[in-house]
Amino acid sequence: MHDAEATVRDLLAFLNAAPTPYHAAAEAARRLEAAGYARVLEEDAWSLTPGMRAYALRHEGSLIAFHVGTQPLAEAGMRLVGAHTDSPTLRLKPHARRDAQGLRQLLVEPYGGLLLYTWFDRDCGLAGRLRLTDGRTVLVDVARALLRVASLAIHLNREIHEEGFRPNAQQHMQPLLGLVGGPTWEDVLDEALQGQSATHADVLAHDLMLYDVHGASLGGVANDFVYSGRLDNLASCHAGLSALLRADAKPSAATRVLALWDHEEVGSRSASGASGAFLRDVVTRLAGEGEAAQRAIARSLLVSVDMAHAVHPNYPERHDGEHMPRLGHGPVVKWNVNQSYASDAGSAGGFLDACRSVGVTPQTYSHRNDARCGTTIGPLAAADLGVRTVDVGSPMFSMHSCREMCAAADHDPMVRVLAAHFGA
Repeated sequence: MHDAEATVRDLLAFLNAAPTPYHAAAEAARRLEAAGYARVLEEDAWSLTPGMRAYALRHEGSLIAFHVGTQPLAEAGMRLVGAHTDSPTLRLKPHARRDAQGLRQLLVEPYGGLLLYTWFDRDCGLAGRLRLTDGRTVLVDVARALLRVASLAIHLNREIHEEGFRPNAQQHMQPLLGLVGGPTWEDVLDEALQGQSATHADVLAHDLMLYDVHGASLGGVANDFVYSGRLDNLASCHAGLSALLRADAKPSAATRVLALWDHEEVGSRSASGASGAFLRDVVTRLAGEGEAAQRAIARSLLVSVDMAHAVHPNYPERHDGEHMPRLGHGPVVKWNVNQSYASDAGSAGGFLDACRSVGVTPQTYSHRNDARCGTTIGPLAAADLGVRTVDVGSPMFSMHSCREMCAAADHDPMVRVLAAHFGA
């Protein structure tokens, strides 16, 4: 038996170790290696045997892990779980330095559909990856209150109550670093590179982003809630990873696959996103070319896990009245007949069977007909591979905020259902 409270505590640790998608993939890799998985490189030949456990990284932000089943893939198929490692944030521009009005700032660009207003007056660190002149790509994290996007005083913005808060992404989102005459951007890079045997002069390029340094925590009167940045979608990454590791002790005829993709928040159209060939490349290596891969895919089921919209007590009218997932009431199956979600009766049936096998009662979500529905990796992977896919998620509030929240009680049920899907 696994303790549900320990599972939530482990989620907090995962969130705090993963301020960026690169750190999320690295933390997943660290946990996989501790459990006996070996890294395989895409540029190498793979020698696959039944029972083999391995993972591959692509471009530091995406990871696919697999546990080869006891039967050939063409005969037993795959049990797949997919999620995404990226979250909406503010990312540094290539030339990030600016001095204005006696202050040092860094220039940023919004990544994904973030709620801009939630990034004001937050204590932000800076993390990501640096490409160095010696060919290395290193992960860095300045984990202190380094940056802040400052609000304008009400005395200079009286019209905000009548007109609303409408920050301009170009003009109003550039964070403050310090005073002119103090430490520079180069000093920040030197701080980030401590322990890497490199200085700012060795940096060729960067992918750096802001994050709230106040870490993941439990809250509410009885610690009912998880408060954190990046719950969308690192909570799903953690659930899928935890489920895979729970299932490892039990042999499976089917091959187990966990796919964690980058770039979902900007459409997944990248070499390491769900619209890229990463999963197809891995499946081809696992199953073989041509008919063998097609037979394997025809016998497979992908559970696409991305956080779901819980009904908000202050805005219940924003939900369809018969599809109102509640915090603390378990996993949500997401439906959209226009294929924003990939669920259908056949694919959902497989997930519902897994729910029933572990005593979990799922919830159902369908978007209002008069509002535009969001989407996720499910339809993209389904279209590319032709694999039957169901979209699910744990309910949450504050999606795409700098700080999000979900119910602590919802996490372990999702892990248990995904482990059952994997054949635990």
